Amino acid sequence: MTAAPFEFFDVHVLRADRISPGFVRVTVGGAALTRFAGGGRDQRIKLFLPHPGQPRAVVPRGAGAGWWPAWQRMSPGERATMRTYTVREHRREPDELDIDFALHGDVGVASRWAARAVAGDELTLLGPVEEDNGGVDFRPPPEADWVLVTADATALPAVEGILAWLPPGIGAKVWIEVDHAADRRELPTKADADITWLVRGEAPGASVLDAVRNAAFPGGTPYAWLAGEASTVRGLRRHLVNDRGVDRRRITFTGYWRRGTSEEDLINEAIAAAAAA
Repeated sequence: MTAAPFEFFDVHVLRADRISPGFVRVTVGGAALTRFAGGGRDQRIKLFLPHPGQPRAVVPRGAGAGWWPAWQRMSPGERATMRTYTVREHRREPDELDIDFALHGDVGVASRWAARAVAGDELTLLGPVEEDNGGVDFRPPPEADWVLVTADATALPAVEGILAWLPPGIGAKVWIEVDHAADRRELPTKADADITWLVRGEAPGASVLDAVRNAAFPGGTPYAWLAGEASTVRGLRRHLVNDRGVDRRRITFTGYWRRGTSEEDLINEAIAAAAAA
């Protein structure tokens, strides 16, 4: 029997810092993290938040690779609330993870939890025990001459990880849309990166899609990574394929959220689709 590449990690909040108007950085730790082996870049993890009154998140520990159907079978009123996030930074000695939460007022479960998080709060995450794992999507092919990256605030932590990972010399064209001018930050990278920040509402009519449409691209073969609101991501992909002639096999696109729909709705849709299948 092959060991599952992902495990549940019971962790606790070490600190929570409001790093800008639109973001809270929650740092978690715990002895279990000695086995955590993130792949950097846009490393995806699942967070499980306990319901009020539960001492720790109720998840299907011991289910291995079958955790998803096992979690679905649990009572919605008992199983922990699940959300998907990106590891902003992983450190050793001591073992810590930084997770940046884009704040959406008091409407999102995870956003609300992060805004109120204090040291000692318990949560559980599902993460990798192998560096090369399916939770990393940014995988430029060897023949890529440069990379194109677009994101909104929800994908900013992933962009930071990607830029930190890129090797010296490779060109990168990056567009990031945020809600507040003060959400802009330094993005350390060894790559030859051209970064454009777009502040929502600052220039009426301007958007990531408009900016990319109007941009001059470098020569050579690009690899594109697109993340953020689902309809925007689809529009960007259509533009790159239909108008720019980018090979669709060299585009990674992910809808981190869908306008008018909560992640709970998306989870329930996935559960219904699995049941129908």
